Amino acid sequence: MSIDAYDKYFKEGRKIVTVKDVEPEKFISAFSQHLKRQGRFELPKWADVVKTSKARELPPSDPDWLYVRTASMVRKIYIRKGMGVGAFRKVYGSQQRRGTCTNVFTKSSGKIARYILQQLEEMGLVEQDEEGGRMITKEGQRELDTVAVQAAEEEADEED
Repeated sequence: MSIDAYDKYFKEGRKIVTVKDVEPEKFISAFSQHLKRQGRFELPKWADVVKTSKARELPPSDPDWLYVRTASMVRKIYIRKGMGVGAFRKVYGSQQRRGTCTNVFTKSSGKIARYILQQLEEMGLVEQDEEGGRMITKEGQRELDTVAVQAAEEEADEED
């Protein structure tokens, strides 16, 4: 518990200004709600029946899973630019259970990652990088940081 008190001591007086300053879970939930409220992100017809990987047996049970995945991907691009479809396939991949055989790592679906990146490009949050992958635009950075500040304010209200 002494580490927690030590962290709080250094966090006093700090102003939250970027996505990197907010807890990942708080930001992802706040940005997914922001995407849902905005209505600019289009859900495809196949969103409720598609599996996220060949290692999965069923589609996700959460009806808003695509918004959550989009928020997570945007955060990853914000933190580390240059991530493309292949990198996201590896990040969201998992172990495939093969019965009595040993488990093997499999990548996730490329269609889902590609669709999300295309939607983010249409919204103007992400653009293609010259060196490969995607990077955040200035407008995208501004929008993400405003959501981060709002998420940090909600987090501070919960602590009080």
